[in-house]
Amino acid sequence: MMLKKLATITIFVKDQNETLRFFTEKLGFEVRDDVTAGDYRWLTVGLKDQPDLDLQLAALKVGGAYDESDIQVLTKLVEAGKMPTSVIKTDNCQKAYDEMAAKGVEFAYPPTDRPYGIIEAMFKDSNGNRYVLSQDKK
Repeated sequence: MMLKKLATITIFVKDQNETLRFFTEKLGFEVRDDVTAGDYRWLTVGLKDQPDLDLQLAALKVGGAYDESDIQVLTKLVEAGKMPTSVIKTDNCQKAYDEMAAKGVEFAYPPTDRPYGIIEAMFKDSNGNRYVLSQDKK
């Protein structure tokens, strides 16, 4: 098989600047790319210790493969927190939860011990997208 690895995951956002601040200031991500061409902005962030995977913070606006009706549907899904959930691993879910909550990150639920071998908490970004903060139990 010619496939090698995942490189970029797209997250749809209403406001790229606000979302960039959320990821960098509240979660500690770093900016990877910030390129503007006309009215298009390619903006990616990533974790310092994971240089080969970027999150694209894609503006919810008409263009490329998306027309007005697509953007309306995607915006409703983002605002309702119904887009696919990403999982972010941590070594200490409670500590990460405490640090993130102190920075104003909104959580759907606190660290919870699951019977399938993890401790997890769910949080939202500034758009309504949801993420699972996950710790493997040892």
